Amino acid sequence: MAHIVIMGAGLGGVVMAYEMKDQLRPEDKLTVITKDPKYHFVPSNPWIAVKWRQREDIQIDLAPTFAKRGIDFKPVPAKKVHPADNKVELADGSEIAYDFLIIATGPELAFDEIEGLGPNGHTQSICHIDHAEKAGDAFEEFCKNPGPIIVGAVQGASCYGPAYEFTFILETELRRRKIRDKVPMTFVTSEPYVGHLGLDGVGDTKGLLEGEMREHHIKWMTSSRVKKVEAGKMTVEEIADDGSVKAEKELPFGFAMMLPAFRGIEAVRGVEGLVNPRGFILVDKHQCNPTHRNIFAVGVCVAIPPMGPTPVPCGVPKTGFMIESMVTATAQNIGQILRGGQSTHEGTWNAVCLADFGDSGVAFVAQPQIPPRNVNWSSSGKWVHAAKIGFEKYFIRKMRRGESEPFYEKAMLDFLGIGKLKKTT
Repeated sequence: MAHIVIMGAGLGGVVMAYEMKDQLRPEDKLTVITKDPKYHFVPSNPWIAVKWRQREDIQIDLAPTFAKRGIDFKPVPAKKVHPADNKVELADGSEIAYDFLIIATGPELAFDEIEGLGPNGHTQSICHIDHAEKAGDAFEEFCKNPGPIIVGAVQGASCYGPAYEFTFILETELRRRKIRDKVPMTFVTSEPYVGHLGLDGVGDTKGLLEGEMREHHIKWMTSSRVKKVEAGKMTVEEIADDGSVKAEKELPFGFAMMLPAFRGIEAVRGVEGLVNPRGFILVDKHQCNPTHRNIFAVGVCVAIPPMGPTPVPCGVPKTGFMIESMVTATAQNIGQILRGGQSTHEGTWNAVCLADFGDSGVAFVAQPQIPPRNVNWSSSGKWVHAAKIGFEKYFIRKMRRGESEPFYEKAMLDFLGIGKLKKTT
């Protein structure tokens, strides 16, 4: 008998649990540990922040869902991973031993790296449903006395799509409330150009997104570093190609949402051989840690080097289909090991993204996500908005049923009609 433990129950962790369960032998045991007993569909958070969705619309109670699949569930945060002892120390003082550990925790949000950043400072966030709900309340207050809005992503961020989404969702909502004419909007990003996305662009994302911003009268600042945030004022440095400060500007705002940089969670940071200096999990092509060979990792917690040097640091995003390809490869590889074989499966790391803009949107496909690519495609239109809504409903329904069907693959076949996307090789 082998005990497989999954740390984390976000997108990667929940899908990992379903797919891993299908690969187990009858005598094996699967346990999920996580700090939050409920799963929230993170791609819907921008809608939560303008009250187009409520918490109950995108929430899944994991305990009964896992119980239906015969998956043990322990909603207690991990305190520290101890690879030498094959155990995870939990916040309640207990320990859980494992034969295989799959880390799928997602990131820790590094708001503290910039003075005044984040929900405990002067900017909002849509990274977590609690943050998104707080942002929604702040936006309601803002609309009573509208003024400038700033949206974007700070230096070291590795998730840019939601910033673009939220910018245009806000713009749509302001038009619906007939106060758009009172709200100057500025997009501030560490990317070297609009539409870089941490991927050096996909298709014509640069042209598409610049065009959308011009059409909607949104100004932008690229290669920008946020120096500090005060109440109603953000100090931003524009960085030249040689890394020098080209200009420093003080931007006033009545409402601001800035995505932070990520780092690994405290439970893994500093564990020798397991993580990089930023706390992200080191893995080989089979999603296995090179030092601790019974530890695997999937999702945002995985270490991926940046695309290349940029004037301001830009991380690489981990999109849903990419994460699912990691999950499938990991489940199949552990299944092989359990049966006396060796790992042979690799995630394709293909990227498929639907970015909703409130009444239209942008979609892109990158195969693989890291260039050079075999497919490098982007498109825009009202159909993206409809597809995102359909995908949300489809995905949440499948998650609530505890089905291990490849969510992203099926959804993209249904809504994009772009053909079968390979998840593993």
